[in-house]
Amino acid sequence: MKVAIASDHGGYELKEHIKAVMDSMGIEYQDLGPNSTESVDYPDYALPVANKVAAQEVDRGILVCGTGIGMSIAANKVKGVRAALVHDCYSARVTRQHNNSNVLCLGGRTTGVLVAEEIVRIWLSEDFEGGRHERRIQKIEKIENSRD
Repeated sequence: MKVAIASDHGGYELKEHIKAVMDSMGIEYQDLGPNSTESVDYPDYALPVANKVAAQEVDRGILVCGTGIGMSIAANKVKGVRAALVHDCYSARVTRQHNNSNVLCLGGRTTGVLVAEEIVRIWLSEDFEGGRHERRIQKIEKIENSRD
């Protein structure tokens, strides 16, 4: 599995923790920035990750900003991206199993490090169940395609 990861200044420190989790899991990743806590604009980092996911250059993406809200809004503007803002382990599991989310969004200022680490482990380990959930994903894709 290959993951693209990025943050803004509010998510930088949590992003660094997440990279260590991925290292421990043997997950290959690309860090698309930033490289410090200097103030940056989250859409500038959400878009490259979302584009890589949509183009299938990576399998999944992880985005972290102060709350995760801005990153999730920006990433979900890209066709083919199903970004999920997650605050708990149950949602991490279900968003993969039922929603086939391909981008995980977290809040560096709202989610504790230990909880975030467990969320990431679960989210990276779970698979999409398909079945009845596939029909729902196809309906989402139909909505996306109607915008063209």
